[in-house]
This record gives sequence, structure tokens and C-alpha cells, in this order.
Amino acid sequence: MSTVVIGARYQTEAITLSRQSISIRWTISEEMKCATGTATEAGADARGCFMTIITGRRTAIQTLGLGFAASAIGLVIGRTAGAQAALSSALTPQDAGQLSAVMQRLAKAPRRRDFKSAPMILTNPEQWDHEALAEILAYKPVTKQAWDSTDIAGPWLNLIRNALNAQIWSFKHPDFLAVSVTHGTANLALYDQAMWDKYQLAKLAGDKFKTNTLIEHQKAESADPAHFEDPAGAFSPADNSILALMRRGVVFMSCHNAIWEQAAALIKTDVNPDKLSHEALAAELTNHLVAGVVLIPGATATMPELQQVGFHYAK
Repeated sequence: MSTVVIGARYQTEAITLSRQSISIRWTISEEMKCATGTATEAGADARGCFMTIITGRRTAIQTLGLGFAASAIGLVIGRTAGAQAALSSALTPQDAGQLSAVMQRLAKAPRRRDFKSAPMILTNPEQWDHEALAEILAYKPVTKQAWDSTDIAGPWLNLIRNALNAQIWSFKHPDFLAVSVTHGTANLALYDQAMWDKYQLAKLAGDKFKTNTLIEHQKAESADPAHFEDPAGAFSPADNSILALMRRGVVFMSCHNAIWEQAAALIKTDVNPDKLSHEALAAELTNHLVAGVVLIPGATATMPELQQVGFHYAK
């Protein structure tokens, strides 16, 4: 019997080999669970997972067993990467201590993405990302802005980027926090490409979009951020994307009402290959929000909550 221990970010895995079996055990930390959407309560204990593979020959253990183990571990690690990307490759100013701190707390805040059904009106905080929303509402710096984002084909990402640039470099507010309160067709940009393919969301988005290009990586993101005046660099219109803005600390909120209404539109036009109920289809769309997005019960209802704590409205 031998055991191989593999260390990886946010978890430890152990692979135990015997003559007739291979056992895989790993522990997922709170950050990992939040990233993968498996945690539903803040502060939950780390979750242990265990798997045993029975084999007939020692060579099979070494070849097939270890290959399967590596694949399983890779899957766990891979699912973390999406939710941690904005944090691990942040493009925030060096002196943005409060912004960086809230980004770290948001990365740890649970995102439930295992819904089987979603009602028309959310009545329980467990039905939305209330921990993440609470972090945003508690943000202390006075320079913060809430964008009313409704049109996927509009200039919303460019406007948010311009606001960031001027606040940081013109007005010297490195802790400026921008929030996109996203609804209408703009909310379509917060679904992953799997949903765009399955439900033909390009038809709802309009002629400008064949795929969800707003969540694609841009060439400009690899530019040296030290050259912030570069007209083709990381802070230029060449890097207008949701992922790029997330790296700069922008929070994208997804409106549950918009999800419900978009599910209704799909059912009405018979773009519902699994013949799901309205509640189940809304749940599936919710489960496929882009990593890092904050689910809220409604955009127009959340906006006054943001304004009450000092966020400045922008359209």
C-alpha cells in the first residue's frame, strides 16, 4: 500500500494505491466550494470527497488508475479557475487597498448554482447571492457607482471602462467601485456560451451577436498594464469585455426578473429542447451565469438599495 499526496491551490488530494484498488481522496476548502458553487452557507466546513476504483491488475492501477486520478484532480482544479480568475490576475491600482479587500471577500462569497427550480418572485435570501450583495452594500469608500445596464448592443462596457479610467487616473480615486446592475438584453451577456448555444440566445441578443463575444478574452488584455496610456492596451477600448472589467474590480449583477422573462421568451418561441417548465428553465439559466456574477432578486429593486448606501446612479 502506498499513498501519494498532491498539493494544489485550495485543496489537498491523496491517492492511495493497493494491489487491487486505487482510492482518491480530496478536500475542498471554502474558497473552492464558493468558486464551484457547491457551498450554500458562508463559513461552512471543508468538504471531503472520496472515490475508490477497483482494478484487476497492478499495471491497470498504474496506468488507468493514475490517469483517472489525474483527470479527476484536474477537473476539481479547473472548475476553480473561472471564479478565481478576476482575483488572481487583478488589474487594480497598487494603492487600492479597500477595493482589493472587497474583491477577495467577493471571491469567497458563495454563489449557489445548483437550482432545480426558480420561482417568479424570490422570497428567501438563499435564492440569490445575498452574502456577495451584502459585501457590496457594506463598501465604505464614497466613490462608487451603480450602472443601469440594459442594452447588450449599447456602449455600457465602454462607459464603465471610461468611468474607471477617469476616477483612477484623473481624480485619483484608486478604490472606486463600479457595479453593473444588469437586466434587459444586457443580461444575456452574463450567461456562458453553453446557454447561448443550447437556447439560441443570439436571436434574443440581436444581429450584432452570433456568440457571446462580451465574455471572450481580448488580445489587449496581455498588454503591459504599466503603460496605461496605451491606446491599444489593457485599459483601452480594445479590451472592452466583461472579464477585463472584472479584473479591474467591476461587479456584474444579474437580475432574476430578467432571467425569468428570458426563460418565458424561450418557452413562447418554442426554444426549449428539454421541454422544461418555466421554473426549471429559469433555474438552468441561473446555474449558467458567468463565474463571479452576483445574482440579485431584481435590478430595479436592488438599485435603490445601492443608492441608499451611497452608490451614484449612472445609465
